[in-house]
Amino acid sequence: MIYKLLAASEWAQALEQGSFAGSPYDHHDGYVHLSGPDQVVETAARHFAGRTGIVLLTVDPDRLGPALRWETARGGALFPHLYGPLPLDAVTAVDPLPDGVPVAEAVAAVLTR
Repeated sequence: MIYKLLAASEWAQALEQGSFAGSPYDHHDGYVHLSGPDQVVETAARHFAGRTGIVLLTVDPDRLGPALRWETARGGALFPHLYGPLPLDAVTAVDPLPDGVPVAEAVAAVLTR
């Protein structure tokens, strides 16, 4: 499985639209940023620290087809990048992260349950 962190409001909009076209950060880079299981806690710490109203999506990479590419990014690691919208049927779990808990800690708790 791979993961996507985003604002709960972005997820609500995706549900209305039928897919997730990406956050402003994704649009800037031209693809939807995703993380592998060994990357998502660090992604949370780097890009979502101090934020509230965050949702963690668990995504089945087998449902993304050729639009999913693993490309070199932070520290030379291969990260999953989706060149196109994230279809809702690829999302296998949605975990709203609790406010008042560091996002990285909340993500780690989801991964270990």
